[in-house]
Amino acid sequence: MSTTEQAPKALLHRQYLEQVIPALIKNRGYKNPHQVPKIKKVTVNCCIGSTQDTKQALEDAVNELRTITGQKPVKTTATKSISNFKLREGQDIGCKVTLRGRIMYEFLERLICTALPRIRDFRGVNARAFDGRGNYTLGVKDQTIFPEIELDKIKRNLGMDITIVTSAEKNEDAKELLSLLGMPFSDRKQANA
Repeated sequence: MSTTEQAPKALLHRQYLEQVIPALIKNRGYKNPHQVPKIKKVTVNCCIGSTQDTKQALEDAVNELRTITGQKPVKTTATKSISNFKLREGQDIGCKVTLRGRIMYEFLERLICTALPRIRDFRGVNARAFDGRGNYTLGVKDQTIFPEIELDKIKRNLGMDITIVTSAEKNEDAKELLSLLGMPFSDRKQANA
């Protein structure tokens, strides 16, 4: 691919450019398209803790997170020792991935359109999980909701935290941005009724 050619944009990114920006300018009264909040990055964090077979569990977590996100995870270590949890400083306890650009939009599209609807008895994600600065964190209890994971090869359940970092300064702006991108918030039905 030459330097003048660009990779095709993800469907969710095109939706953001063509539909979300004009809608947010109209609804929120932004004077400049550069004021419109955007998604900066998505971090996926997975912790295995201090189990008996920590090395094998960590390798399984790294491989599954690589399969889900399409990017190699970084191992995270404990910052201090806690004897009650059998945790030692410097011990590997999990892994994380930071997604940006095209890979971020492709992951979000798979999360919103494919993975979240596969959760049993799904009624929407919590609309109050914002941190006060426009960032949203979603907890996933099981990695099997992602279609990339082969159910036959799973040895243990793997929970993860998915944090969507936006440039919005208020929670309301970030919530409207994510709603327009298709995030199924649990209070969406009451707002439309």
